[in-house]
This record gives sequence, C-alpha cells and structure tokens, in this order.
Amino acid sequence: MATMLQGLQETARLIVAPGKGILAADESDGTIKKRFDSIQVESTEDNRRAYREMLFTTPGIGDHISGVILFDETIRQSSSDGTPFPEVLRAAGVIPGIKVDKGAKPLAGSPDETVTEGLDGLRERLEEYRGLGARFTKWRAVIEIGEGLPTDYCIHVNAHALGRYAALSQEAGLVPIVEPEVLMDGDHAIERCYDVTVRTLHAVYNELHLQCVQLEGTLLKPNMVLSGKDASEQASVDEVAEQTVRALRETVPPAVPGIVFLSGGQSDELATAHLNAMNAMGEHPWQLSFSYGRALQAPALKAWRGEPNNVQTGQEAFAHRAKMNGLARSGEYSEQLEKEAAGVA
Repeated sequence: MATMLQGLQETARLIVAPGKGILAADESDGTIKKRFDSIQVESTEDNRRAYREMLFTTPGIGDHISGVILFDETIRQSSSDGTPFPEVLRAAGVIPGIKVDKGAKPLAGSPDETVTEGLDGLRERLEEYRGLGARFTKWRAVIEIGEGLPTDYCIHVNAHALGRYAALSQEAGLVPIVEPEVLMDGDHAIERCYDVTVRTLHAVYNELHLQCVQLEGTLLKPNMVLSGKDASEQASVDEVAEQTVRALRETVPPAVPGIVFLSGGQSDELATAHLNAMNAMGEHPWQLSFSYGRALQAPALKAWRGEPNNVQTGQEAFAHRAKMNGLARSGEYSEQLEKEAAGVA
C-alpha cells in the first residue's frame, strides 16, 4: 500500500510540475461534434483521430503539457503510423489519462439538477484503462447556480460519487482528478459563485476523508470563482484571482499536491490571465495549474479546419496557447508576451 501511494504521489507531482499543465482532450461524442460543426468538418471517427493526432504530435508538446485526458474512443486509437496514442504521448514525455464518468444525468427528486453516473462496473474499467496505458483519471460533477439551486441534496450526491470514484481509482493505482464544476451559466454575482464553490468543496473533501482517499495522491479540478456569464457586471481579473484563492484556502487541504483549473467557457486569453494572476499573488499551499480543453484547443481547431495541409499551422496555434499557460504557471504571462509569441507587433 505504501509503495502504491508513493507511485500515486509521484504521478500527481509530475502532472503539476512547474511550467506545465493538462490538455483535456476528453470531449464526448456530442461535444466534439459541436466543435467540428463550428469549422464545418464532419465528426467521423477518422476525423476525430486525425485531429487528436495533430495535437498529440505537436513538436515540443512535453515542454508545457504534462498530461492529456483522453476519451474512451481516443485511448484505443493510434497515430497514422500505427503507434497507440498512449505510447505517442509517453514518448513525448506526457502522461496519458482517461475520463471515466458516464456523464451528468437528471437527478431523481430534483429534475433541474444532475448527478454524474458511471460507478457501475468502474473497478473493471479502471483495470482495463490502466492496461491501455492510463496513469490518471477524471470524473466531472456539475453544480448549477439558479433560484434555489444548488440544493444540499445535489451537492451531497455528487460529492459522494466523487469520493467513491476517487477511492476506486487509487485502488487501481491511478491518480484521481476530482472535478466538481460550478457552472458559470446565469446572471449571478461573483459573491454567489464564491458561496456555492465553498459549499461544494467542503462537501467534496468531507466525502474524500470519509472514503479513505489519500489526498497526496489526488488532484483537484475546480472552476474558478467567476461572475455569471450573463451578469451585468463582470469581476476583474484580480478579483477573480483573489476570490478563487480565498475559496481554495478555506476548503482545500494542503496535502493536495495541485489544483488544475478548468476553463469553463472562458475565452482563451482570459483563462490564461486568471491563472497568471493567481500565481502572481505568491506562494500557495498547492501548485496552481491548468486542465484546459477548449481554451487550449480553440485556436488550433480553427487553424486546422480538417485539412491535412493545415496540420503545422494548427500545431503552432496549440503550442502557442500551451506556452502562454506555461508562463502563467509562474505569474510570468503578459499581454505583450502573448502578442510577441504570436508574432504580432
């Protein structure tokens, strides 16, 4: 048991190594279809494979990307030369991971809320994913802010599921990334997001404790504390950083090695600026890193457009965003560096 925990701790530390973060490439079939629709590319298995290959074979990907979260389809796919994607990533110094939840479904007794499913058969799936090369996992819970929402019931059942998932992942020798996402949908002020985030994280860490999860071998993937996207007044970058760090200090034990934020609908550059502002505040009990999907991929997707001749351009766009977020890991990002790295005068 001690040896396994040491392995989990080492993997967790490598994922949040300085200057690096996670590429979330675990979009469900529905989500990746929406992204492909935006560039008028059909979401076929081969097109999805080609797109992921472009990202995973980006030269120097390991300079700023420490891990990649894969989808069930993707972990079973290979590059055009026949090399399984997990091997492609490992050869580049990147740790393969896997999304293991089955998505958010309507919550019985509270139909306006959801609970994430996927615990049935999870032990067996985890063993299979480890055999396919995964070394960490991810499970996302969805918490919505609205009139009378979230309920304590919704927070509790999602926190309980996160605890069960994390315990099973560690049993399989895989680092669990625990993702309780408080959505930015709505017109609420940042103070409301702060309150809900604190309530949610308190519940999550209570469940992790009750279910004997070793925090040193976990990572947290939370939302940042933001104004609702439809709010009449949006909080500043510094206010987001201050409120987010305050919420984390109130709830997240220092035993957790790192926090890998989701971008949650923020623009590419704003997600980077928020992360940068938090790291510019000084030392924290945990590494503050990123686990971005759209905020890392959007420029690459737009540059690629499904054309083989655009692969290099797409890789350059992806490498740029990865580098900018790598700089934000140490508070060294700036708009001027963004422009210089992008070749803008």
